[in-house]
Amino acid sequence: MPPVVTALRRFPNPRLTGIGAGLFASLTMFVLACLDRLLFDSSELVYGLLFLPVSALTALWVRPADLVTAPISVPIAFAVGVFPISGGSSGFGGQTMALVTALAVHAGWLYGGTLIAGLIASVRKVRHMRARRRYLALQGRTGEGAAGGKARRPVARSPQKVAGAAARAGGPTERPRADGPAERPRASR
Repeated sequence: MPPVVTALRRFPNPRLTGIGAGLFASLTMFVLACLDRLLFDSSELVYGLLFLPVSALTALWVRPADLVTAPISVPIAFAVGVFPISGGSSGFGGQTMALVTALAVHAGWLYGGTLIAGLIASVRKVRHMRARRRYLALQGRTGEGAAGGKARRPVARSPQKVAGAAARAGGPTERPRADGPAERPRASR
């Protein structure tokens, strides 16, 4: 086995929920932005380069049921993380303007990370659907037809619905007994 594959198998493989993936991305980007501010004097290039692998990891670590949340939570995480490095003046208005300007200036990194997360999530979803289709085919169900590949269960009807249906059909209107099944009236010819 190639050493690259062996090294990749050693990485953790968590399965985060949609909210967990969003929190992971947001907290990671905020911590990385704070480190960027301390070590690299708020370098936009460093922040953008760190955003791309966080986007990929978010899309890789989200569970298959929540794959759609990865491309949604990644831009939110970018906005959360860009706040420490935006460098606005004091006051709410100055901070807000600096944040909006930073988001506009770094839109390329934002789109790039979102594209990476979207592509990874799409590929994972297609692979998941193919694996599910293969599994169903091996089980003898194709997923086609009126029942959608599932066995139909009889629908239990309440006594009120049975009595109402009988009244509309012109049959007896009494309710079925609780101790056994109701007798069906015979149709006369």
